[in-house]
Amino acid sequence: MGEEREKNRTNVTIYNQPYTIVGDESSEHIQEVATLIDKKMKELKHHNPYLDSTKLAVLTAVNIGNDYLSILKKLEDEKKDED
Repeated sequence: MGEEREKNRTNVTIYNQPYTIVGDESSEHIQEVATLIDKKMKELKHHNPYLDSTKLAVLTAVNIGNDYLSILKKLEDEKKDED
């Protein structure tokens, strides 16, 4: 059997809600991710004050997903330029 690593448990607060995140990443990494999400949710709520929490969470996910795919595309384009 493969060696199993112990999962890290990290308590974070996102949009004034406490969460315990369990995973392989370091607590520092999880806290950084939570901070990014919290900031993005607050930014979007500021621009869209009437969004409920569910719509705000989905809009946040869409924005972060868009950022992620844009960065991937940029990296792929840079790699093509190097070849």
